[in-house]
Amino acid sequence: MHAYNRLPSSGHSSPSTPSSPRSRSPRLRGTSNSGSATREPVRVKPSAARPGQPRSVAHRLAWVILYVLLRRQGIFLFAPLLYIAGMLFYMGTVSFDVVPIIRHRPAPGSLYRSPQLYAKLRLQLDSDNSTANAISTIWRNSYRGGEWRPCINKSSGGFPESNGYLYIEANGGLNQQRTSICNAVAVAGYLNATLVIPHFHFHSIWRDPSKFGDIYDEEIFVKTLANDVRVVNKIPDYIMQRFDYNMSNVYNFRIKAWSSISYYRDTVLPKLLEEKLIRISPFANRLSFDAPPAVQRLRCLANYEALRFSNSILSLGETLVSRMKERSANNSGKYISVHLRFEEDMVAFSCCIYDGGEEEKRDMDAARERGWKGKFTKPGRVIRPGAIRINGKCPLTPLEVGLMLRGMGFDKTTSIYLASGKIYDAERHMKPLLEMFPLLQTKEMLAFPEELAPFQNYSSRMAAIDYTVCLYSEVFVTTQGGNFPHFLLGHRRYLYGGHSRTIRPDKRKLALLYDNPNIGWRSFKRQMLNIRAHSDSKGIEIKRPNDSIYSFPCPDCMCRSNKTEDSRSSSVT
Repeated sequence: MHAYNRLPSSGHSSPSTPSSPRSRSPRLRGTSNSGSATREPVRVKPSAARPGQPRSVAHRLAWVILYVLLRRQGIFLFAPLLYIAGMLFYMGTVSFDVVPIIRHRPAPGSLYRSPQLYAKLRLQLDSDNSTANAISTIWRNSYRGGEWRPCINKSSGGFPESNGYLYIEANGGLNQQRTSICNAVAVAGYLNATLVIPHFHFHSIWRDPSKFGDIYDEEIFVKTLANDVRVVNKIPDYIMQRFDYNMSNVYNFRIKAWSSISYYRDTVLPKLLEEKLIRISPFANRLSFDAPPAVQRLRCLANYEALRFSNSILSLGETLVSRMKERSANNSGKYISVHLRFEEDMVAFSCCIYDGGEEEKRDMDAARERGWKGKFTKPGRVIRPGAIRINGKCPLTPLEVGLMLRGMGFDKTTSIYLASGKIYDAERHMKPLLEMFPLLQTKEMLAFPEELAPFQNYSSRMAAIDYTVCLYSEVFVTTQGGNFPHFLLGHRRYLYGGHSRTIRPDKRKLALLYDNPNIGWRSFKRQMLNIRAHSDSKGIEIKRPNDSIYSFPCPDCMCRSNKTEDSRSSSVT
């Protein structure tokens, strides 16, 4: 009996019979009777098989399976199984003695190849005289939109009775301590507390035992704040008697980072009224950036007016500024300052890989263990140096800074002041930067040994000297984040009409450019000029709610020159 077609053909009421599946088989097509109405299959005897027909049992079995599949039209169902079987059979004939090599191509920007780029571009870099030295024309947006000026209102004086004494311990380096001091002034004023001159916590990294008076002018600090916050350098004996003259007996608040000023009012103030003396340690970053105008005003007053470096630091700093201007006479006394963070501990902490090979790896492993015991070797911690570099987190080398500045149009006649600690592997890393900028200076090069000797073993005092020279430069270049450039950004805005006059490079973009062996000098220079122009356009920025007032003094600490003092007064009080 023949199977019926379920779909009737057009014009017929009864189904028609299809041709036998066997007649469609290539093997049987030549043996059918072409003129017959009903085609009967012709059986082929084994003895009558053609010469090319397979004869082994395995081959016969394969043909039988194929025949059944074709007959049942299940080829599409079993095709994957047949494919897998064929692959297994093929793999059985392949030798695995030779393993194919898979080459991994590093992601763009993940490798340190700046030395190769410098070698390629050096001839073009040295011969390029297409533009004048950029130092005289760099800041085109300095005064667009109206210049800003300092306008911090001071109180006329008159205090109610103090609610008690506030003693804080400022931890960290120079500028982290500065954050603590300014925030302490703001909290003390808000709580109507008497502020004790902050105590500097000795840190295992900076290892500087300096006290407040060693770095800042204590007399100016107290005098500037006299009408706003009471400041004393010693807690009265009648208070200390209650605590057996031992500060460890004083109640210590462990305050969360970035706490709001309302937390101090609701939680700290009641304890202050009860104890009359409280301690907060540590105190860095313990007050939110976003605060009421009265609190921000006290921060402005402390940072930009009350905190002045001690006479010894200020005197040497100003001397070095004068010497830099003398060496920059060919550029009207204008010089560039660069904050370079390529000290051994900074490179170690970044976990980035440079071109120092095994020796660099040993040095960095030892530095990490020395400074952060076990932090980087915890089980399960994965460090990806390539990803760190792509994300712009690697410290720029002296060579990379030099390439960037030459690309921005600063030529060999530009004087550069380098603010830095001890550069890692200095002789090798500093050589290309000195080739590109032979007029480069450091405080060690500018100052006489006897001038620098009193500050030599104090990291915070040395940083204060760098801060002073960078503050008065025509251009400041920051190469890594941190408190030093953040405070300088705001301080320079406060001095220079609201414009920071600071180059802040896009380090993600730099990572891609420095890892591009095919880039030419013209293309590289065009990219550097774009970064320079972007820094210029971002020179004047207004503080947003969660920005630091120490980097963005406008509009809390400054007002536009074309606005009246009265309109400014109403907005800050």
